[in-house]
Amino acid sequence: MYLYAMQHEANPQLAENLARLGISSLNPMQQATREYFMSENKLVLLSATGSGKTLAFLLPLLEALQPAIRNKVQALVLSPSRELALQTEQVFRSLRSSYKISCFYGGHLMKTEKQSLQQAPAVITGTPGRIADHLRRNTFRTDGIQILVIDEFDKALELGFEEDMRFIHSCLPALRKRILTSATTAVDVPAFMQMEDARYLNFLPQTAPARLELFRVNVQPSLYNSLLQLLCHAGSDSALVFCNFKEKTAEVSAWLSSKGIENAVFHGGLEQDERERSLVKFRNGSVRVLICTDLAARGLDIPAVKHIIHLQLPPHEDSFIHRNGRTARMHTEGSAYFFEEKGLPAWLPKDVPLFEPDATLPMPPLPDFVTLYIGKGKKDKLRKLDIVGFLSQKGGLEKDDLGLVEMKDFFSYAAVRRHRVKDLLKRTAGERIKNMQVKMEISR
Repeated sequence: MYLYAMQHEANPQLAENLARLGISSLNPMQQATREYFMSENKLVLLSATGSGKTLAFLLPLLEALQPAIRNKVQALVLSPSRELALQTEQVFRSLRSSYKISCFYGGHLMKTEKQSLQQAPAVITGTPGRIADHLRRNTFRTDGIQILVIDEFDKALELGFEEDMRFIHSCLPALRKRILTSATTAVDVPAFMQMEDARYLNFLPQTAPARLELFRVNVQPSLYNSLLQLLCHAGSDSALVFCNFKEKTAEVSAWLSSKGIENAVFHGGLEQDERERSLVKFRNGSVRVLICTDLAARGLDIPAVKHIIHLQLPPHEDSFIHRNGRTARMHTEGSAYFFEEKGLPAWLPKDVPLFEPDATLPMPPLPDFVTLYIGKGKKDKLRKLDIVGFLSQKGGLEKDDLGLVEMKDFFSYAAVRRHRVKDLLKRTAGERIKNMQVKMEISR
């Protein structure tokens, strides 16, 4: 954990801002954020809900705004909910600066939001979906935006805003500062944010250190049977099974499928839509086992993985390290396994403990969710809320029956509770979404 004991600086403007909020000083988290906001271009702030993260990033953001720039947006703050976006707007307005802020979110009249852009605000805050909608409509210029804040980014990912955030990030040519906040460590930072060398400020209480446990596994009676025993040990946890060649992934996948283990394959020989479909299923939990090559070792937007299984060891140590880097991330725990065989590489750690999976363990349960393919997407002017509403109203789904919804340009995916799928497809047969006939089926 990073702890910072910093003296309150003699800064008349800061003191005035705090007085407007009715507080006398910043807490340690806010002090550290303000200090590193000035010196670092990439920050990840981890702090508990209610600890004052909004003020922590808004105060230095306000100080970084340039008064000479009045015709361009300078900073963008993304929030996973309208409530959090409105809170950001309220705190900013409470500082009573000369800078304008606009707040955009779904359910708010687009006409009203466009009117607020007649004089460019210095700061725009809002939900990723609505901000992305504005950018697609070219309602405001982005060439002046140098600061991007994603508040509660873990919640934004959980709610399925990743593609919108990726699109927004791609529309910011002048971006120089990125700040992410979260109240939990149990999530990976999306690769598109380019935060590999970010400064982490961790003020979460009682946070356990990252821990990767490495084990060797005897091959008995065969390699594939040992793999099956490991997956039985993993149970409902997620696992990446690494192979060195794409042909091997297909072979392993077919063998596991024959044993009743639902899995997906990921390698460079697949078409883009096939790769994306595998990742969608892994992200939404409708498959817990991803059979992959080193293409999955880094740069993918997938959730934290509990187990890494090296069915085949890579030829180089750096590949081994990158594979293992998919687990035990952001202070979580994870395990990695390799199989004992002749000619193990010299770079493997010495005295790795032996793991002997229990051969009597039952088969892993089927995933709770199934991925549903929906034959319309964003380019059909379909929104995530349209899909959620349709599946709830026409399909009879309760809130807990629907998992992650992901939208592509011309189709979408939705994770649905396994035991509800048959009834859902029966209920929605022949029904329309936004007056459109839509193909819906279990994703292959």
